[in-house]
Amino acid sequence: MGSPKGPVSVVTGASRGIGAAVATTLGKAGGTVIITYRQDSAAAERVAQAVEAAGGRALTCAYDLEEADAAAKLFDFALTSCGRVDHFVANAAAGPVKPVSALRPHHLDRARSANSRAFFLAARHAADHMGDGGRIVALTSVGARFALPGYAVVGMEKASIEAWVRSLAVEHAPRGITVNSVQGGLVDTRSLAHCLEQNDVTMAQAACFIPAGRIGTAQEIADVVVFLLGPGASYLTGQSVVVDGGLSVFHPVFGAASPDGPAPRAPGADS
Repeated sequence: MGSPKGPVSVVTGASRGIGAAVATTLGKAGGTVIITYRQDSAAAERVAQAVEAAGGRALTCAYDLEEADAAAKLFDFALTSCGRVDHFVANAAAGPVKPVSALRPHHLDRARSANSRAFFLAARHAADHMGDGGRIVALTSVGARFALPGYAVVGMEKASIEAWVRSLAVEHAPRGITVNSVQGGLVDTRSLAHCLEQNDVTMAQAACFIPAGRIGTAQEIADVVVFLLGPGASYLTGQSVVVDGGLSVFHPVFGAASPDGPAPRAPGADS
């Protein structure tokens, strides 16, 4: 590819949803984006085409970050292909959507390897490959703060990632490397649709509890991520930036935030 002119960004889980929006937005700034994915090569190629159509340069690579050596291979690939890494965005995630009573030890092991362990290993290799002033951003979730039905094990992992962010931020601050997370609220993605479907709640019903009156978009999350990667966020580190339309500051005991009314109560709930 030659020596990249703009920043080189590694984005995991970038074949769809928030990761794809981050990659495309970075492309608009003229950077080089390394799009990682696990299985869907066709989707990753479509994102790469969008990045290049936006004015950036794109590479795709498939890695299963649950494997302990995958992070090292990913950043070796980035260094070989581009000569450097400036940004790392950790978006890839996986885990079972099950009630606590249905969780078994292998569910916890899988969630850990796909989330907090994968982030720790990748962030460590990213920092090793970055020059001073690099940027690391992890995508977390409102589930790191609240108990959501079926989301316990993934929420625990998201909270763990936020804890890693704080420690990594302090350790890498002398080099000017910032480490932050973006805690998205209810965002219009396949993951949210699946979670709501599991709980018999529609998007419209869920939006009633958001002061902004609507579900968020992947682009709105991506815009915050890209800000954290830029020079305007050089003094912001170790933080979890909440992007949720006001969901986390509104207490539903006073009724729905939207005039359309609250979502229906779960079957068997007290009236």
